[in-house]
Amino acid sequence: MEELAPKAMIFFMGCKLQILFGFKTSLLGMHRIKISDIFSEMGQVVYLHFFTYDQHRFWAFTQMQRAHAGLQDCKGLQFYKMLGTGAGAGFSLRPDFSTYALLSVWNSEDDKKQAFASSPVLQAFFDRSTTQRIYALRPIHTHGKWSGQYPFVVQKPLGDKPIGVITRATLNPSRLIDFWRHVPQASQAIKEAKGVGFFKGIGEWPFVQQATFSVWESAEAIRTFAYVSQAHASIVKKTRERKWYKEDMFNRFEVIEVTTTTSL
Repeated sequence: MEELAPKAMIFFMGCKLQILFGFKTSLLGMHRIKISDIFSEMGQVVYLHFFTYDQHRFWAFTQMQRAHAGLQDCKGLQFYKMLGTGAGAGFSLRPDFSTYALLSVWNSEDDKKQAFASSPVLQAFFDRSTTQRIYALRPIHTHGKWSGQYPFVVQKPLGDKPIGVITRATLNPSRLIDFWRHVPQASQAIKEAKGVGFFKGIGEWPFVQQATFSVWESAEAIRTFAYVSQAHASIVKKTRERKWYKEDMFNRFEVIEVTTTTSL
């Protein structure tokens, strides 16, 4: 499985955001289940929010920096990242100024609920965005570091759930041109992959700190992509030989719940 890990992160780079209303719940095997029941059995709670804006786009852009003060005041927030997203076919060199993401890790579901109910910053994300797509995630595998930290606590898999994958890396400055030359090849590979229902390029800083999020119908679909794709094997080899990454991380999650809401 680690063959897919950060070494292959480029494959998840640059794929178009698909806000799939009525997400492929049947394909991905989602079942009706109380999220509170699941999270009550685990300490750490992980969420990934995508906020899409028709208006207030400049405001959303400024929150990449301005939101930090408000987020740091949230009780129980262990780790977070404000993330931009890629435009067009994904992580081209153009950002998507209509969509931003927030990855947040909480001590408990109660802390998360209280923060989203009381934090002016978090409330503003919902009030000013047009669409919110929210993933509740359960970490089941992690490898590597994110900003020098190990943010995710691995939990025992529940089974029979879609698998979310977050890959991220800080690129070596001397390898940027070489890395970005291979992005089109990587993007095409994931577009042709079987069993992937959603994919989106995300990142902390343009060009140098990149991440991706994808959702697969099963762990088997990921393994098939990792071990069968010849293009994937080629990229893995180049990643190792050319030392593209200064720091990298690969994470798998069970997708516990997916919700899409729209602000009036």
